[in-house]
Amino acid sequence: MLDDADDIHPLFHGAPATTEFKKLRKRLVREVREAMETYGMIRRGDRWLVCLSGGKDSYTLLAVLTELQWRGLLPVDILACNLDQGQPNFPATVLPEFLAKMGVPHRIEFQDTYSIVVDKVPQGRTMCALCSRLRRGNLYRIAREEGCSAVVLGHHRDDILETFFMNLFHGGRLATMPPKLLNEDGDLFVYRPLAFVAEADCEKFATAMNYPIIPCDLCGSQEGLQRQQVKQLLDGWEARSPGRRQVMFRSLMNARPSHLLDPSLFDFAGLMAGAKPEGFAENPPQLKGEN
Repeated sequence: MLDDADDIHPLFHGAPATTEFKKLRKRLVREVREAMETYGMIRRGDRWLVCLSGGKDSYTLLAVLTELQWRGLLPVDILACNLDQGQPNFPATVLPEFLAKMGVPHRIEFQDTYSIVVDKVPQGRTMCALCSRLRRGNLYRIAREEGCSAVVLGHHRDDILETFFMNLFHGGRLATMPPKLLNEDGDLFVYRPLAFVAEADCEKFATAMNYPIIPCDLCGSQEGLQRQQVKQLLDGWEARSPGRRQVMFRSLMNARPSHLLDPSLFDFAGLMAGAKPEGFAENPPQLKGEN
């Protein structure tokens, strides 16, 4: 089905015919479908605002979701959206031309949040937090204006792991970016369908498809970021023990409150002899394809 050259979305035109690429493409589709089903993202007739930054991850996200919609496996409307934040030298014509060529419904929004971030953040401090907050606020507004029920982001497995360790090392809490989140106002979902996808696969896919990648000249240009440090740490662990990232990610799906220290999640004071601790999973969940 996925290899039928006569029935393919324009986003996949020119795809390599190699066996390796076909396996990659099928793996991406499988993992995205699994994440959406696991976390209950699909509601027939919904409208999704799919955020496109111009990076490898968001291109991969758009391509896979559009492929699933094209095949009738994702019964939602998709509106691609790029928020041009006014960063210097941002190639403003690249994404509109790409999306028009590919026949993808889209909205391009200009909001100069760059000037606000540069003005408000002291020199030498990281810009990510304020930039992200301003971007998210604008995306929520656009989603409401367009009648969307969800804002769909391109965060992948490695982003989720890195955020977990950043919270662990710097925030003093066990938390990360969930695959599905309801915003504070309770009117919009935030979905991350790439939750099970490795960053390396996004890079291989976007490179193979020769999508026009746009680098970030704001947060991406800063040195010494906490996320970069965590990424380097995880890279080191993965190099010494291949598969470590996937094992750690699986642990986020296998939390045992009775084996942690948070009394708000488990009634340690009321624990009685002979009672089976609540929240103890005898058979931890596995991602499909694992043994």
